[in-house]
Amino acid sequence: MVEKQISYEAARDELAEVVAALETGSATLEDSLKLWERGEELAKICQEWLDGAKKKLDAVKP
Repeated sequence: MVEKQISYEAARDELAEVVAALETGSATLEDSLKLWERGEELAKICQEWLDGAKKKLDAVKP
């Protein structure tokens, strides 16, 4: 289930940390998989925030 209580900014920042950790290549395979899964969750959260913002903007367009 996707977290709703996390802000877009917090999800984006954590996603950047996950990507940086994966890019180092120093994590074990198991840890890398956990990081990847968390990154997927965070990307979904960010996309939901962006989709919601777009929906609001589309609603006020003349």
